[in-house]
Amino acid sequence: QVQLVESGGGLVQPGGSLRLSCVGSGFTMDGYAIAWFRQAPGKEREGVSCISSSDVATDYSDSMKGRFTISRDNLESTVWLQMNSLQPEDSAVYYCAVAGRCSYYPREYDFWGQGTQVTVSS
Repeated sequence: QVQLVESGGGLVQPGGSLRLSCVGSGFTMDGYAIAWFRQAPGKEREGVSCISSSDVATDYSDSMKGRFTISRDNLESTVWLQMNSLQPEDSAVYYCAVAGRCSYYPREYDFWGQGTQVTVSS
């Protein structure tokens, strides 16, 4: 069965960096778009970034552009989210998800990981 497993979250000080990983199994990752979303307590799930099957990256938030970078390695069935200059407002559970093509809308995604917590605090 399709499975996505995120890792790499944790506690980091403001201005710090984290690299999240999303490992897929049960499907051929190179044929699909993989996106990162995040959800903070009391807020809706929001799109962070997506990378298409042809390796085109799309950023979904101006607040994260230039700080977050998405990349993939299909041989390793892994998608990463490099997050730099983290701020307290970046604190959330980060999820990866798979779809046929990139979309900002969570409803377009077929499968989701369990999420990894990112907390930015001094």
